[in-house]
Amino acid sequence: MTRPPVAPELDDATRRELAVGLFNYTWTLLANPDRTPEQDDEMLHAAHASRYHWGEVGEPVNLARGEWQVARVYCVLGRGEPALHHARRCVELNEANDAREDWELGSAYEAMARASAVAGDAAARDEWKARAAAELPKIKDAEDRQVLEQDLATLPG
Repeated sequence: MTRPPVAPELDDATRRELAVGLFNYTWTLLANPDRTPEQDDEMLHAAHASRYHWGEVGEPVNLARGEWQVARVYCVLGRGEPALHHARRCVELNEANDAREDWELGSAYEAMARASAVAGDAAARDEWKARAAAELPKIKDAEDRQVLEQDLATLPG
């Protein structure tokens, strides 16, 4: 019986570089309003690959941010069920991490609101949006607060 091939070993520094590079590349694809279907696929795979590598070498904050990005990609692609799954993981990871930054819990709640909207659940969208908005006064940095305010302002329907 033959054995399946084993993935090559990567050192931690290489994994971190891959995680960061793929995360940033995903952002460039998210920012492109004229993506092709092939680029949509590439964006989804890059987000998952980044999260995978963070899972190998990252801290809880990296895992939560990776889940947030994967959820956002699924939202952009109009895929509610997987968006909800990854947004829920983002919330769980953030709620369990006392070392998170002050804007991260609100962003996790925004992810749940957006995923709920994409999934067609207006009541859940409104509940999660209210939870995210309640986090705004806790965010000390004005730019960080503005990012969350802008994300909340662009929630679907």
